Amino acid sequence: MAKLRTAALIALFLAMFGTAQADTLKMDKMSAGSSDARPARGMTQASVESKFGSPVAIKAAVGEPPITRWEYANFVVFFEHDRVIHAVVKR
Repeated sequence: MAKLRTAALIALFLAMFGTAQADTLKMDKMSAGSSDARPARGMTQASVESKFGSPVAIKAAVGEPPITRWEYANFVVFFEHDRVIHAVVKR
């Protein structure tokens, strides 16, 4: 009888907390070849230009170390010296 009472108390205690929930973060899907959709970190400026063509615009280097921004139709590439540090897909 004591085991039944203990089990009932445990079940009641667990029921007070409800069910577990999680949030879902929805992200825009990239094209099927998502690895080719933008330059990878570490690529050189020369390799980015040979693979993706000439950028639409090039923003001058600022700061130290120098950060340069190349703008393409679908993404923007940030370089530190001549290496990609980040590439962002435009919406």
